Amino acid sequence: MLGADMNGPFYMDAVITPHRSLSPRGLVVLIAVMTALDAAVAALFMALGAPPIPLFLGVGLIAAIVALAASNRAVMRRERIQVTLAEVRVVLETARGATTIWTSPTAFTRVFLAEAEDDEADLRLRLSGRELAVARALSRGERRDFARALDTAILRARSGRMLI
Repeated sequence: MLGADMNGPFYMDAVITPHRSLSPRGLVVLIAVMTALDAAVAALFMALGAPPIPLFLGVGLIAAIVALAASNRAVMRRERIQVTLAEVRVVLETARGATTIWTSPTAFTRVFLAEAEDDEADLRLRLSGRELAVARALSRGERRDFARALDTAILRARSGRMLI
């Protein structure tokens, strides 16, 4: 398990995943419906004597399938944020495996939430000039709530360190 090598109790172990609006079965049904509609329109144009049109319909269908497959692959991406007494760690989990993209001492890590003019909230971890945007898959409100929870977890971890 990830984090097994992290010492001490977890003050936070959150996994953030993108919203999935289409199930795998729904994806198959959508592609089947798109294919059937394109085949019907292509047959109509072939009957009317316009053979180039089905080629364009086929190219459009292939492009749509590729885009849907890429979107479905992006949904498998997970961001794991862990807070212990010693460190804050951000791990990116994909279908290819897990990669640690950020580690910093808990005592010096800051949570920064910037409210932008375009009605977005940008959540970042900061340490000595380094920063990392986190929780980008969350909505604005969820990002604010997560920022509070992450800040609270870091503060609790710091106070736990002082008690030892």
